[in-house]
Amino acid sequence: MKYFTGMIIFSTSCATSFFVLSMMNSMKKLTKPFEGQKPGTSGLRKAVKVFQQQNYTENFIQAILSAIQPSVVGSTLVVGGDGRFYSTEVVDLIIKIAAANGVKKLIIGLKGILSTPAVSCIIRKYKATGGIVLTASHNPGGPNNDFGIKYNTSNGGPAPESVTNSIYEISKNIDSYSIVPDLKCSIDYCGHQYFKVDGKEFEVEVIDSVLDYLQLMKNIFDFDIIRKLIKGSDNKPPFNILIDSMNGVTGPYVKKIFIDELGAPSNNAVNIVPLPDFGGLHPDPNLTYADGLVTALKNGEYDLGAAFDGDGDRNMILGKKAFFINPSDSLAVLANNLDCIPYFKKGGITGFARSMPTGSAVDRVAAKLGKELFEVPTGWKFFGNLMDAGRLSLCGEESFGTGSDHIREKDGIWAVLAWLSVIANVGEPVDSILTSHWKSFGRNYFTRYDYENCESEPCNQMMIDLEKKVTNPTIVGQKFTYGQKVYVLKHADNFEYCDPIDKSFTKKQGIRVLFEDGSRFVFRLSGTGSSGATIRLYAESYEPPNSNILEDAQVALKPLVQIALEISKLPQYTKRDVPTVIT
Repeated sequence: MKYFTGMIIFSTSCATSFFVLSMMNSMKKLTKPFEGQKPGTSGLRKAVKVFQQQNYTENFIQAILSAIQPSVVGSTLVVGGDGRFYSTEVVDLIIKIAAANGVKKLIIGLKGILSTPAVSCIIRKYKATGGIVLTASHNPGGPNNDFGIKYNTSNGGPAPESVTNSIYEISKNIDSYSIVPDLKCSIDYCGHQYFKVDGKEFEVEVIDSVLDYLQLMKNIFDFDIIRKLIKGSDNKPPFNILIDSMNGVTGPYVKKIFIDELGAPSNNAVNIVPLPDFGGLHPDPNLTYADGLVTALKNGEYDLGAAFDGDGDRNMILGKKAFFINPSDSLAVLANNLDCIPYFKKGGITGFARSMPTGSAVDRVAAKLGKELFEVPTGWKFFGNLMDAGRLSLCGEESFGTGSDHIREKDGIWAVLAWLSVIANVGEPVDSILTSHWKSFGRNYFTRYDYENCESEPCNQMMIDLEKKVTNPTIVGQKFTYGQKVYVLKHADNFEYCDPIDKSFTKKQGIRVLFEDGSRFVFRLSGTGSSGATIRLYAESYEPPNSNILEDAQVALKPLVQIALEISKLPQYTKRDVPTVIT
């Protein structure tokens, strides 16, 4: 191959590849460590202004690449994100720093856009070494809001703690990073660009953001049966859906899959242009922040509504007249109907899993089907080992995350396609499917209260004091009363998990308080915010099939929630009388 300095030829079509050929050298730049570059359950998330500090982002990118040595030399990495503010600049830095560190090839989504599920799909399809995902998920975007960077490993899933701990340790002592400052690479067109850095070939391939993911979905689902449902057939009216991308990354995927492929009318998809600030929306698909979708569903025009978060891994699904499907129930219904999906018909079903705070409705399905059930800490990375070992087919988190072993991330669009597959096969509307499920299995009433942006110190103290109180042996058997409800405390702990595959041990994952009737509440400090602290309170109680299964969840759980607030003294510690979000 011949190399020519400065020659740039692009195609405006993603179907054709052209080349940029150039030669240059890397250099080292001195730097100093920054405090607090410890990745959480989903990478490093901070305010944009923090990432914009001189060398802050460069340090963290270098720490990632140094942590995966020696495999970084000659590696292929996937790069993409949700398109939030500051993404373009960070993609440029990743290209320059990756080239200087001996990476052989980068696969980048057009204009830097790749949903988190698509990143996982592409890593696995092309057997890449890993990927760098630029997202703060469901956090707001824009110059005054949040940015995030996380590393995914070769299985397509979030890096395990062994890798994130290594990244953090390197970040604490970093004194230089390598970069090719003169390297200029466009991500505005699809195609291949080649450079020669320090005498070695470095390639950047810019790809269509949607194509590989679309092909995967077609291999999983029967698009014909979903298309017939949406467009109507055999004297059946069209099934009217409304999809809200909340100006996040899923916009191009929604247009290609639901409109172009499945035939939904173009006006049935809203907010489908990815915007750096998400158009002022808070891209968290819940009843509070996706209120526009809720309002639109209430008038009864639509049969199903769905919203996604900024990077496309979370989903909220509503039935007619805004009938809300709690994510814990969604997981259970899908588990009980996986035979509606060709992927599982062909490959079979192994086990199910949920995060510890997630409602245990899926446990009952697993018991009926004779499948393994795993309860893991919060964080999708904990599902990865089970999937790789062939012991897990379907999993979910109460935080609007659902997915299967087709990739190693939760997957919002996959969840909606799965629900449409169930509806098309069962022939019933959303609310009927869920009600029938409760009549068969009983109902696990579930709710979550989020108290966002609280002062950190009082929250930490609340958790310390709560753990001491509920794990004192003298509290076992104590009765707690609210109105006519009486709860007898059976057990309490701070959840711990031993991975059955690699035997790694994870501690302090949330304070659980369990009662004799099967009710429970859980408190956790969230690690996904960029400032302050978020306390999450989860409450769950079970009603058997022949009892009251149609009560409003907030009414049914009010006594348990009030007892949780009384035991924890949350209002006193946080000075909050009401949560920020209730789901």
